[in-house]
Amino acid sequence: MNARVLMYCTEVCPYCVRAEHLLRARGVAEIEKIRVDLQPELRVEMTEKTGRRTVPQIYIGARHVGGYDDMAALDKSGELARLLAG
Repeated sequence: MNARVLMYCTEVCPYCVRAEHLLRARGVAEIEKIRVDLQPELRVEMTEKTGRRTVPQIYIGARHVGGYDDMAALDKSGELARLLAG
């Protein structure tokens, strides 16, 4: 896997945990996590960048793929593997 993965998340969000499990199952070894529960100003940054307030918000490379449900749909269609390959 070549693409950089960045995830805005919180510690207790079940969808964040599910997103991480899916990414790990697809071979992602490194996930850059931005914890918006520890740094609330970063939630503002996330909202400005994505237009969304909920976590997780996931980027693969430069592409914002959305939240867990969005990424799971990409996985089901086969697009997630292509994105992760870079």
